[in-house]
Amino acid sequence: MILKGPALERLFKKPWIWSYLGTLIVWLITVSFTKGQGAGDIITAALSFATFTVIVGLGQMFVITTGPGNIDLSIPANIALSGAVTMKIMDGTNDMLVVGFLVAMGCGLLVGIFNYSLIRILKIPPIIATLSSSFLVLSTAIAYGRGLKVKPPPFLADFTTEMVYGVPMLALVVIGLAFGLSVVLHRTLYGRSVLAIGQNMRAARLAGINVERIRFATYVLSGLLASLCGLALAGFSGGASLNMGEEYLLASIAVVVIGGTSVAGGRANVPGIWGASLFMFLLVTMLNTLGASGGVRLIMTGLIIIAVITAAGGEKQQH
Repeated sequence: MILKGPALERLFKKPWIWSYLGTLIVWLITVSFTKGQGAGDIITAALSFATFTVIVGLGQMFVITTGPGNIDLSIPANIALSGAVTMKIMDGTNDMLVVGFLVAMGCGLLVGIFNYSLIRILKIPPIIATLSSSFLVLSTAIAYGRGLKVKPPPFLADFTTEMVYGVPMLALVVIGLAFGLSVVLHRTLYGRSVLAIGQNMRAARLAGINVERIRFATYVLSGLLASLCGLALAGFSGGASLNMGEEYLLASIAVVVIGGTSVAGGRANVPGIWGASLFMFLLVTMLNTLGASGGVRLIMTGLIIIAVITAAGGEKQQH
């Protein structure tokens, strides 16, 4: 069935559609340059690596949706801490896998609570609070995981690298996670409260929404998802490292914006997180394939991201 007329117009008004169009374009350019060689492998690699960006992007999306100024910059440190702690506790054995998962979730819970405590109790702006928190969390990870060289349990390593008809098993699980969080966002009291707070915090408070409780839950959710990413990334990479979360600081923010979520708050797009994550990976792949130098890659990446954000920015936030 071919979309045309009003249906096609409605589709192009969806903010998230531009990330998928961008993904398709950069993939076609890459495949054309390689004359079709490795086209399927590129998609498989994109799904594998984009999965981790999706996990942290979902948490960042909820935080950003609560309104201007809300952001979680502790994600990279949280990933490093969770990876180091869980790898050491599991010590490469399947028997400790459940314990390791619970410990990872415990790390995320504590980081989320600590972040919001700085914001709420000390009245520190979120960007400063979470950045300060990241230094403390990363210092803890360094102290705990210095010299750590522990392989993940075989089951975790197999699960995070398993393929089902060329599609990563972990990607399928995270697609399910994204769908579940989409339901939470649009069909539950918590999700609707997040959107309402982002649209107008004062009006949400007057409507009876416990604004601070919702914001607390949102920062905790971001912490839990970052820790989940740390656990999965350590399994996928064959072990934890203290710098394994570095690339997810800007990436977690970029995929939220490119995916169509409003930085002004009140509007979120779960499907766009997947599209933007795939776009980010394939964009770098395309520039590498074309032989662009490091400096050119950075410039082109920035310009193309700006173009996609501009294209997706037709819908303005209303207050």
